[in-house]
Amino acid sequence: MSDAEPLPERLPVPGPSFLREHAVSTPDRELRAGLTRPTTTDEGWWLAVGWIADADGVVSFVDLAPAAGPRPEPPLAILGPALAGGLSGLILEDAGRLSIRLATVVPAPDPTRPWRVPAAVRMAFLWEPMRAAAMRPNELAESVLAAFARAAGGLARS
Repeated sequence: MSDAEPLPERLPVPGPSFLREHAVSTPDRELRAGLTRPTTTDEGWWLAVGWIADADGVVSFVDLAPAAGPRPEPPLAILGPALAGGLSGLILEDAGRLSIRLATVVPAPDPTRPWRVPAAVRMAFLWEPMRAAAMRPNELAESVLAAFARAAGGLARS
C-alpha cells in the first residue's frame, strides 16, 4: 500500500485470538477484544497486539469514545493508565515508572484527530519477576486480555 492510498474503512482482525475473545461493553453495542500470541524479546519485553472488533473488523477508537465525542487527549493516554491499573502489581516498576509501552498499530493520518485510528494496539510489558514466575504463560496473557477489554470498554465512560 503506497502513502497515497487511503486506509480501508476497517482493518481486518489480525487473525484468530490466541485466547478466547472477551466481550467489550459499550453503551450501544457489544464488541470483542482479542490478543495475538505473545512473544518475548531478548531483553525480556512481553509483546502482543490487542484489538477491539465487531463482525466487520477492527473498530475505530471513535467507536469506543463517549457518546458526547472523543476527549481531547489521544485514546492511549486514557487506555494506558487504565490498562496499567488493571495489571497492578504485575508490571515491573523501574526508577518510579511502570515498564509498559503502548502504540497504535496504525498511526493517525491526522495527528489532530488521534481517535480516528483502528483500535489495535501494540503492547509491551516487563513483568515483576516474582509475580510473573507464579503464573503460567496463558494466565499472564489472560490477565492482559481481560485488563485490555475492561480498559477499552471504559473509554466510553471516560
